[in-house]
Amino acid sequence: MPISFRTCNTRIDTTMEFSKYFLTLFILQAIFLHTSILAAPKNSNIFREYIGAEFNNVRFTDVPINPNVEFHFILSFGIDYTTSSTPSPTNGKFNIFWDSDNLSPSQVSSIKSDHSNVKVALSLGGDSVGNGYAYFNPSSVDSWVSNAVSSLTDIIQQYNLDGIDIDYEHFSADPDTFAECIGQLITTLKKNGVISFASIAPFDDDQVQSHYLALWRSYGHLIDYVNFQFYAYDQGTTVSQFMKYFEEQSSNYEGGKVLASFSSDGNGGLSPDNGFFTACNRLKSQQQLYGIFIWSADDSKGEGFRYEKQSQSLLAIPH
Repeated sequence: MPISFRTCNTRIDTTMEFSKYFLTLFILQAIFLHTSILAAPKNSNIFREYIGAEFNNVRFTDVPINPNVEFHFILSFGIDYTTSSTPSPTNGKFNIFWDSDNLSPSQVSSIKSDHSNVKVALSLGGDSVGNGYAYFNPSSVDSWVSNAVSSLTDIIQQYNLDGIDIDYEHFSADPDTFAECIGQLITTLKKNGVISFASIAPFDDDQVQSHYLALWRSYGHLIDYVNFQFYAYDQGTTVSQFMKYFEEQSSNYEGGKVLASFSSDGNGGLSPDNGFFTACNRLKSQQQLYGIFIWSADDSKGEGFRYEKQSQSLLAIPH
């Protein structure tokens, strides 16, 4: 029987269409896989430490610095409250509330000059001011952002700082307002070249998480590190519990560099004596040790900074 050219051409066209479809699908899958690999954080040698909140005369030069890590000091805190005996909110006009006598602009310049791997950031908010809580309390998004950009630019340039950390823990504004204020602040400071990195410091509390997750959903692409306060979990946390908490928060802040953490005052979470470094080694074997941070140099001073040394030694091992 004669072959119909029309039927033959139809079959060829159909085959070509299927081939194009599968080729397109293959290319899209390859692009997605490549993007996922690029986007997924891996082990890093970032070590961060809060300093200056407790006014016990700790200095940058007291803290051992391993040359094989990227070291961030985080000044604690800058707060948008008045510095009077009864502090009150200033709607984004930040003032210095850390031990600036021992952690001055000249000392920032000196430690950065002596150690090329050191950067210094400023943490905003914190738990308390004076005898009360430090609330995030903006009058409006626009006015708060305007005041914050202006006052923080002055402080950051005066102190030759590199980044900011967001550590508000109490709120007089809803999550969306918080997200817009902080997101616009980070956007503007980065756009203006005032800072090169930004981090957030949430912990496992419903109100805290609702605010920071709103920020993450809208502006997570601008946040370089998540200083999750794992030490806010119960004292006596086990290694297996810590690993579970880490997995949960990595899921919450998906795609972010969630850092492992402990408090050197030993009041909560998984302590170094109870297996913190065991957990870190497990994370490292899974390519999930994105860095370590400690609260705080002030508390570590009396212990000779032994865990700072151990943390940095672990991070300095090639990954």
